[in-house]
Amino acid sequence: MKKLALHWKIMIGMTLGIIFGIIMTQLSWGKEFVQDWVEPFGTIFVKMLKLIAVPLILASLIKGISDLKDISKFKNMGLRTLVIYVFTTIIAISIGLALVNTFKPGEGINQATITKLKETYSSNKKIQSRIKEAGNQKESRPLQFVIDMVPDNAVKAMSNNKLMLQVIFFAIFLGVSLILIDEKDAKPLKKFFDSLNEVVLKMVDLIMLTAPYAVFALLATVIVTADDPSILLALLNYAGVVVLGLFIMIVLYTTFMSLYTKKPPLWFLKQIAPAQLLAFSTSSSAATLPVTMERVEEHIGVDKEVSSFVLPVGATINMDGTSLYQAVAAVFIMQVLWPEGLGFANQMTIVLTALMASIGSAAVPGAGMVMLVIVLDAIGFPPDLLPIGLALIFAVDRPLDMLRTTINVTGDATVATIVAKSLGKLHEPKPKEWDDHYDEVK
Repeated sequence: MKKLALHWKIMIGMTLGIIFGIIMTQLSWGKEFVQDWVEPFGTIFVKMLKLIAVPLILASLIKGISDLKDISKFKNMGLRTLVIYVFTTIIAISIGLALVNTFKPGEGINQATITKLKETYSSNKKIQSRIKEAGNQKESRPLQFVIDMVPDNAVKAMSNNKLMLQVIFFAIFLGVSLILIDEKDAKPLKKFFDSLNEVVLKMVDLIMLTAPYAVFALLATVIVTADDPSILLALLNYAGVVVLGLFIMIVLYTTFMSLYTKKPPLWFLKQIAPAQLLAFSTSSSAATLPVTMERVEEHIGVDKEVSSFVLPVGATINMDGTSLYQAVAAVFIMQVLWPEGLGFANQMTIVLTALMASIGSAAVPGAGMVMLVIVLDAIGFPPDLLPIGLALIFAVDRPLDMLRTTINVTGDATVATIVAKSLGKLHEPKPKEWDDHYDEVK
C-alpha cells in the first residue's frame, strides 16, 4: 500500500482538530480540557521547530556561501533576492488597496457593531501592548534597522529567534571569511558545518513525524479560544476582502514561478504544502522556516547556497501576506472611523510605510498588528481612535494571521525557486526520509 503523503496527514490532523475543537466548545469543561491537555502538544511542536531554526540557518548559510567560491556570485544572488522581494511586496500592497477601495467593506459596519467591538476589545491587553511596541519602533532612528542587523554578541544573537537578522549577518560574515582564507585552513570548519547541516535537517524530518498530531492540537486550541461568532460574522466582508487578496497572491506566485521555471503550479504547491499547512497552524514564518528550507531544497530542487540565504532573509523581511493585510486593514478602519482621510496621498503613504514596516517586522504571531499601528500613525490617523480601530479587526486577526503567514511562506519559496533558476542552481529534487539510514543502526 502506498504511504500517505505528509501533506495529506497534516490536512487530516487539521480537519480532526477543527472538528474536535467545535465539539469541545459545546461542553462546559471543553475549553479548559483543551488548554490543559491538548494545547501543550502544539506548543512543544512549535518550540522544537524554533529550537532548530538558528542552528539550521547558521549551518546552511555558512555552507552555502563558503561553497560559492566566488563572492561576486553572492552579490548577484543578494541583489536579485532583495529586488524581487521588494517587487512582490509592492504588488501585494497594491492588490490590497485596489480590493478594499473596490469592495468598501467598511461601509457595511453599523454603529451597533462598532460599539460592541469597542466595548469588547478597546482595553484589551494585547491591543495595548501592540500600540506600545509600535510606539517604541516609531521612536527609533531612520537607520536603526541597519544598526539592529549587526550583533555585538554572536552567542546572544543565536539565543533569541527574534534576532534572526543578526544571525544571518554573522553567518554571511563567517561564510565570506571562509572563502577568503586558504582552502586547507577552511576545510575543517566547512566539514563541521556540512555535518551540522545534515544533522539538523534530519532533526526536521523527525520533528515532522509529529506534525499531524501537533496541528490537531494547534487547530483545536484556535477553535476553543475563538471569539464571539456574531462578531466574526459582522466582519465577514472585511475578512473576505483580505482572503481574496491572499488568494490572488497565490495565483500570481504560481504563475510567475511556472512561466519562469516551467514547473507546473500544482506540482509546486504540492511540494511546499507541508510548509504552508504548518505556517497556517503556527502563524509563524520563523517557526516554519526549517520545514520551508527542507521542502525547497529536497522537494523542489533549489541548491542549498540559494535556499540558505533567500529563505532566512525572506522569513525576516518578506511579508507579502502581512503587507496586503496592512493595506486592507488600514483603509477598512479609515472607511469606518475616519472617511475624510481616504485621500490619494494617504494611500500612497500606506504603500511606502507598509513596505518599510515589513522589513523590520518580526516573523512571529501578531507582528502584523504592530505594523498596522505604524502605518496608521504615518497617515495621521487620530490617536484617540487608534484603540477603537484595532478593536474593529481584532476579532478576526488570528485566523487572518494564519492565512497571511501561509502567503508569506509561499512567497519565500517562490522567490527562492526563481532566484535559483536565474542562477542555474535549480536541479532535480532528491527527497530524503527520516529512516534512510535506520537499517544501519537499528
